[in-house]
Amino acid sequence: MAAAPAEGEPVDVAGVPLEDIFVAQVQSRALDHTARWLRARGHGYYTIGSAGHESNAAVAAALRLTDPALLHYRSGGFYCARALQRPGHDAVRDVLMGKLALAAEPIAGGRHKVFGHRELNVIPQTSTIASHLPRAVGVALAIGRARRLGVRLEWPLDAVAVCSFGDASANHSTAQGAINAACYSAHNRLPVPLLFVCEDNGWGISVPTPTGWVEASLANRPDLRYQRVDGTDPVAVYRTTLELADEIRRTGRPALLHLRTVRYLGHAGTDVESGYRSAASIRRDLARDPIAATATALIETGRRTAEDLIAHVLAARAEVRTIALDLVEHPTLATRDEVIEPLSPRRPDVVRSAASQPAPPAARTSGFGERLPEDEGPLTLAESINRALTDVLAATKNTLVFGEDVGVKGGVYGVTRGLQRRFGAARVFDSLLDEHAILGLALGAGVSGFVPIPEIQYLAYLHNAEDQLRGEGASLSFFSNGQYRNPMVVRIAGYAYQRGFGGHFHNDNAIGVLRDIPGLVIASPAHPSDAAPMLRTCVAAAALDGTVSVFLEPIALYHTRDLHEEGDGVWTAPYAAPERWADEHVPVGAGRLVRDGDDVLIVTWANGLAMSLRAAKRLAGSGISCRVYDLRWLAPMPLDDVVEHAEALGKVLVVDETRHSGGAGEGIVAGLVERGFGGSVARVAADDSFVPLGEAANLVLVDVETIVEAATELAHR
Repeated sequence: MAAAPAEGEPVDVAGVPLEDIFVAQVQSRALDHTARWLRARGHGYYTIGSAGHESNAAVAAALRLTDPALLHYRSGGFYCARALQRPGHDAVRDVLMGKLALAAEPIAGGRHKVFGHRELNVIPQTSTIASHLPRAVGVALAIGRARRLGVRLEWPLDAVAVCSFGDASANHSTAQGAINAACYSAHNRLPVPLLFVCEDNGWGISVPTPTGWVEASLANRPDLRYQRVDGTDPVAVYRTTLELADEIRRTGRPALLHLRTVRYLGHAGTDVESGYRSAASIRRDLARDPIAATATALIETGRRTAEDLIAHVLAARAEVRTIALDLVEHPTLATRDEVIEPLSPRRPDVVRSAASQPAPPAARTSGFGERLPEDEGPLTLAESINRALTDVLAATKNTLVFGEDVGVKGGVYGVTRGLQRRFGAARVFDSLLDEHAILGLALGAGVSGFVPIPEIQYLAYLHNAEDQLRGEGASLSFFSNGQYRNPMVVRIAGYAYQRGFGGHFHNDNAIGVLRDIPGLVIASPAHPSDAAPMLRTCVAAAALDGTVSVFLEPIALYHTRDLHEEGDGVWTAPYAAPERWADEHVPVGAGRLVRDGDDVLIVTWANGLAMSLRAAKRLAGSGISCRVYDLRWLAPMPLDDVVEHAEALGKVLVVDETRHSGGAGEGIVAGLVERGFGGSVARVAADDSFVPLGEAANLVLVDVETIVEAATELAHR
């Protein structure tokens, strides 16, 4: 970075768009004041502002319109400056419509106040602290990987992703993990064209950030260029950003801009700073106004006069309030259907068509070799998933498979074995050991144009990163009105019943955190005959509808071959040839009748299916005929179909291998009741316990004997 001029020496501002920076800063400040003015009059819903942070306008001015941006909620100056890069775009109207929750707001459609716009390449972010940083790393890695693969993305291949966050957010484990993932990837010689921007105002609501902490924490990260700049020097902010961006484009290595800012107007409208800040502290920050600094630079260089600038500020304030008053009368969301429309769109006919289309014969031969899977004979669940992944990778170049141990080893259970050798390390690869980073990479790759298939090694490992699905993945389409999507299929090895390899972290039966995520699709195939078509459905739905799905695989059934006796081969199935895919297609939310019967309907899935079929055979010996229904999908559940079978028999037993509280079986029972089923319902479920090691696990899990007893009692009611 160029040395600062000596005291008294005129500042060289050649090439620095100070006028545009000033315009954006004034717009942002006027929007913050207007938000509080509206709220005081009973209008508007959002008063967390960007006042004091407007130096980030110079950051935006130094970047390109085509650089994808994931913005902190105090990056209003950045948003206004980015809008100026697109002639005719009205950032003021955008932001005001968001504050008023108007249905016509251009990104979230009144569902949340976020900075975002498709035409500005600003990806909207919700307010979970630092949750957008893993996605930002994923966007950057996607840009680098697209260069290597020759795949076209949403952004130019020389784009720089930019991600802003606050000094308090920098302490969040999610932020630390994302920065580490960027450094790790760069150290591993992977391109990570990413600019982190830490907007450091010295406060986390009412808690001060220790002096020097941000620099001490971030300045010496390996493989991360660090540069500190003061927001009261707009020329330095612009030129430092420009220099860092040029270096990132040239080298593909990440950088962090530590932007020293101030915070005005408190944290939000209800926050009274005088309750925790001294008057002297507030006065010191008032002397560091970034807008005044830009105005001073304009005046000192003779570009504008003080009178011109004051007139501009007053006119901008009046204009913003005039627009606000006009917008107050505009409509907000008025119906339930309007609210949920972009949550998780479905086009089943289109998905069916795509899921039934194989790769060209030459591509399949290249992926599988001379022996195609339909010629192999009966396959296990793990083998069927492996062959389906091979078909998916062969069909589309923009599909990625990754996770811990997924590449070279082929997964702990061999499910991805051979994929990296066939398709290369650019498409099938090992990640670092961090579930936040795995899901963040998937989120960034998906929003950029890939169809990612990440693997979480065990269900228990998902829980510390689940917010990446809840707060980022499933919410993006909702909070962007369908303009941005996260196509992804998250494969998770889960459930209990492993023998010889146990304990809670390898035998987790807790799925409540997944079931209550709006719009998330949960597929859970039990039998090899379902695994491949369901996986193809999930991938097609991701590519075409932007669906976020979890593909929950029962570990204990991966290598199972027999059901009732050794050698019966019931738990294997031949792999369907492509000409049969359309006939064997499994739509999202479609269950399956596996065994017919007349006395009791057993509704179950995953390991419960195998246990229920064993139980049904035993029950038949005592004269009880059981109909067994496999849900296959835990969200959305095929409840209408379940009720139809239930009405035919009048007695329903729900076999739920998840926990009694929060288990999926609760949804089945509630669905029966809500749909008016008047027959008898019983449920067996795992105890509300973690799964212990060894044989003790059998004491808290559902087993065949429990199912037999419950079905017998129900049949004799």
